[in-house]
Amino acid sequence: MSAYKRVHNFNPGPSVLPVPVLEQAQAEMLDYQGTGMSVMEMSHRSKEFETIIQTAEADLRELLGIPQNYKVMFLQGGASLQFAMVAMNLRAAGASADYIITGAWSRTAFKEAQKLGNTRVVFNGESENFTRLPEDAEMSFDPNAAYVHFCHNETIHGVEFKREPVVPEGVPLVCDMSSDFLSQPIDVSKYGVIYAGAQKNAGPAGVTIVIVREDLLARVPEKLPVMLDYKVLAESGSLHNTPPCYAIYITGLVLKWLKGLGGLTKMYEINRQKADMVYKVIDESGGFYRGHARPEARSIMNIPFRLPNEQLEDTFVKEAKKADLIGLKGHRSVGGLRASLYNALPLESAQALVEFMKDFQQRYG
Repeated sequence: MSAYKRVHNFNPGPSVLPVPVLEQAQAEMLDYQGTGMSVMEMSHRSKEFETIIQTAEADLRELLGIPQNYKVMFLQGGASLQFAMVAMNLRAAGASADYIITGAWSRTAFKEAQKLGNTRVVFNGESENFTRLPEDAEMSFDPNAAYVHFCHNETIHGVEFKREPVVPEGVPLVCDMSSDFLSQPIDVSKYGVIYAGAQKNAGPAGVTIVIVREDLLARVPEKLPVMLDYKVLAESGSLHNTPPCYAIYITGLVLKWLKGLGGLTKMYEINRQKADMVYKVIDESGGFYRGHARPEARSIMNIPFRLPNEQLEDTFVKEAKKADLIGLKGHRSVGGLRASLYNALPLESAQALVEFMKDFQQRYG
């Protein structure tokens, strides 16, 4: 039995981390593997840190089955910086890019890219309050587009792609995978670029993982600011300047934890189980709980839902906090409630939420 308190952490990001990872980091805080110093204190040029970052990359490649013709980078600036970097690196002057807008984050990515050049919207679900995903027939792609961009899982609106969009042959698929990264197996070879802020499933805030197919690096224009240049950053092994060393170290521990769990197929089974439990309560509540996304588009990571009125929602959040159920308030742009069920959230936490929801409905329904 641990001597410290742990709440049921449903925060949407930064979010819950695996207890074994935190315990190992705690044990190594003052003296990392006999070096006499913390990872926070060591040189990023040292052999010790080179081993940390190279091992993290190798474990990520193994977990995702990343082909050899892809570069892996551990960068800074969050996925929000990638909204601009993708356009700067992959879209030549005068070229256009296609964007699928299924929620707040893909909309923001589009707006950032729009500032920097020609950008087309091939689907926008805003008029339906981002409750669904597009059908193939609704989207008309430009066969000459520099790339097609989409967000695999919308953290705020809780819609998640179940398969990749079908795009014209030769057009690279670019994906913001921040909030369901490493939650399930994917076929990396279908993508030109995958990027993800680590702070939801992969590690702490401060590091962003970017996976780029090597041939696309030939597109990078000359005279980009060096810290925005994929080619420079990839060739340097993410060590052009001081990287977010400690965040990379924690991410490496999370990757080891995932491997020990049985990999992404096993992780997906657990994630599916957690999500099904919560959706079952919503669906069987007779309308007391109302899910935001249409059933066929539902995310297994982020479950936004509403109650009959805002006063009840406020009561729900306050009572949940007293029961150590933390982070359930919905995003300010949507309101309501949201349960984020990321990889490191234990099954017991999902069960605790389900029991609380049932009890709350009995008392207020």
